[in-house]
Amino acid sequence: MNAAALTHERACGAARIEFKARPDGHTVLADLYQRAPCRVLFPEPEANDLVQAVLLTTSGGLTGGDRVRIDVEVRPGARVTVTTQAAEKIYRALAHDSAAKIDIGMTVEAGSWGEWLAQETILFNGARLRRGFQAEVSRRGRLLAVESLVLGRTAMGECFDTGFLHDAWRIRRDGRLIWADALHMPSGITGLRADRFGFGTAVACSTLVYVGDDIARQLAAARQLLSDSRILRENPRSITAAATALDGLLLVRLLADDPARLRSAVMELICGIRQSAGGLPPRLPRVWHC
Repeated sequence: MNAAALTHERACGAARIEFKARPDGHTVLADLYQRAPCRVLFPEPEANDLVQAVLLTTSGGLTGGDRVRIDVEVRPGARVTVTTQAAEKIYRALAHDSAAKIDIGMTVEAGSWGEWLAQETILFNGARLRRGFQAEVSRRGRLLAVESLVLGRTAMGECFDTGFLHDAWRIRRDGRLIWADALHMPSGITGLRADRFGFGTAVACSTLVYVGDDIARQLAAARQLLSDSRILRENPRSITAAATALDGLLLVRLLADDPARLRSAVMELICGIRQSAGGLPPRLPRVWHC
């Protein structure tokens, strides 16, 4: 039988999570829907920290043709952290498979604080991924979002030399688009990665976005955090980082030759920004340390 005629079972997972604030100000779960392989866990947060939702895929990763949709709604006055249980693995796709598709949507309403703190997405060589992150943030809401990519199983000496990646962001504030961005790496990406205006020698990257009314103060805080970072000081040639601000949005980007060092630098940055902007403990959910 022709391999292209074969049909393989593919995942089509979804999760919808809604949080609301009670009259006493405490954040509680208002609604939940989940469809395999997506699951949501609600661990007990540490003292003085936010309600947590931890996402996982029971399939252990995604491959060509898989689809996942995550929607998070943070109602007025609610404060919540949404994170992932571990790094998301995107496996090699078959030649006739479409790209794995991940769509993430967040709504952060007035007086709310929403965190999307995803751990790394690891792209195996030959993986194909199309991912989109869309957020609607109220004028009086605040969002802190982080996504990281690792290009190949570097611990096994693998590079992401073949495959496909399209990673897009769209963030709106009060319905107005304030930031749109996309990283596009088509098949045959070795030359693009090595280009001096591309990734160079980097094998991992991270994007941190913060939306709020105090952008000038948080830009100064982010630049100070990068300047003071022990990881960046010890590895000035292996990690590149910069921060800028535009139209009510703080943007920090990092490139690294070592995914483990990038992770450590990103953790420092998240802790600093959530303390500076949200008055929250400078720590990450426990799953980040497992």
